[in-house]
Amino acid sequence: MASGKFTPIPTALAGAFLIEPRVFGDDRGFFLESYTRRDMAALGIPEEFVQDNHSRSAKGVLRGLHFQYPFSQSKLVRVARGAIYDVIVDIRRGSPTFGRHESFILSEENHRLLYVPVGFAHGFLALSERTEILYKTGEYYHPEADAGIRWNDPDLAIPWPLSEHGIAAPLLSDKDARLPLFSDIESPFLFQGANR
Repeated sequence: MASGKFTPIPTALAGAFLIEPRVFGDDRGFFLESYTRRDMAALGIPEEFVQDNHSRSAKGVLRGLHFQYPFSQSKLVRVARGAIYDVIVDIRRGSPTFGRHESFILSEENHRLLYVPVGFAHGFLALSERTEILYKTGEYYHPEADAGIRWNDPDLAIPWPLSEHGIAAPLLSDKDARLPLFSDIESPFLFQGANR
């Protein structure tokens, strides 16, 4: 249900959705509200987000696919500068879309936000120089709970658009390059239905 300020856009993965904010613009620039608790709750986002993160990535940086357990995190992701190819993977056991992924372009031009509920792995590829991502989390970061799945897992077969954007190979952290395969993790998340 649209709130007037935000319009939800369904995804193929239950519980996750894009959000189109209302943007007021003219030749001077633009203004938008990127978050209001009341309006997000009306869309079906129950979290009171507890942490804001801001990351910058050069073109070709690939971060992910990350999740946290215990201390599971939901996320509300948006791009303030540049563009990303954003990917979520449903890792909730019992979900009808378990092991499926979906991708989205988030950019400074489209202003879209992505709501990533608990039970999803999340990652992105920076498509432009000095890409800046802002995201809220529903739980604090706990380094000991940091977990993930390898970006190029053959079972997931995510079609990262490297060559389409002139990227010869992704720039990965050592940690991300060593993440396990999807078949090697025992997902701690259980599908319990979703509002969307």
